[in-house]
Amino acid sequence: MNQGMTANIDCSVPAKLGKSVQNANCVVMVPPKEFGFNAETAADNEFQHQVSLDANAVKTQAMSEFRSMVAGLRRAGVQVVEFDYPIDVQETPDAVFPNNWFSTTLDGTFYTFPMACSNRQREVRPHALIESLKEAGRQVHATDSLVEYVDQGAFLESTGVMVKDHINKTIYAALSQRCEREALEDYAKRIGYHRVVSFQTALPSGHPIYHTNVMMAIGEHFAVICSEVIPEYERRFVVKSLANTKQVIDISLEQVNQFCGNILQLETVNGDKVIAMSQSAYNAFSPAQRQQLSTHGKLLPFDVSTIENIGGGSVRCMLGEVFLPTRVNSL
Repeated sequence: MNQGMTANIDCSVPAKLGKSVQNANCVVMVPPKEFGFNAETAADNEFQHQVSLDANAVKTQAMSEFRSMVAGLRRAGVQVVEFDYPIDVQETPDAVFPNNWFSTTLDGTFYTFPMACSNRQREVRPHALIESLKEAGRQVHATDSLVEYVDQGAFLESTGVMVKDHINKTIYAALSQRCEREALEDYAKRIGYHRVVSFQTALPSGHPIYHTNVMMAIGEHFAVICSEVIPEYERRFVVKSLANTKQVIDISLEQVNQFCGNILQLETVNGDKVIAMSQSAYNAFSPAQRQQLSTHGKLLPFDVSTIENIGGGSVRCMLGEVFLPTRVNSL
């Protein structure tokens, strides 16, 4: 492992070799030790809010929320790789959202992505994370990077902007300054996904959704989407595409503001399905919607209200899925 890098790896239960195509049974989480309001990302993230709390109090609260979430996922049977990093001169206030800078595939490839904001570009630490993943018993056979798109002023923030239907090899993406079409289509070709469904969105302000995963989530047999933010001429096509193979749960813009779209179906190491979400999202789903979701896995709500309110991202943003193959003799 690189000097100064540490990883808290949960090895209490062995990961199964045969995981779901759609759902990861292992996630990367990064402690929010530099967490705070990020003025750079606030330019297009309308879900961020400044608060009057002291900076140290914010970090303490965020860390408490993070620790509770890590513990809850591990209790549920999801393997968590806690990826720590050395504090540098320049802070990375959004490091708690690692899903935006990397992704992994079942064939053992580790990808890195072009981030739109300079202080988020500093989060990209592939070599150290790969070492941590190897210590966690995961195999990395190859690496690939789209970071060179930064030089062209083009960005693609991984599973923040891409919501993947792995079963049908389809990527759904709301276009924005953080999701450039050329980079999106390039990545789809690299991973062998034959279909990209990209679309426009608009909030009441007129600005697009900054990350697709705020208004959309795809599980094995369900999809959550806020169709009202998609222009009418594209809306029907997107919803129909999802409905071909998924139970579609449509959420309102008010529910998006409570992060109902920012949820993630995972698989435990024993093969059970769980759906991670924030307590805010859980409370905002209607009883009927909660019942629908519960047929697809046990609901795991976590109170991450400080991280949500200040960071403008929620539970799904905090989870970097690990689809890498498992070493047979790793644990």
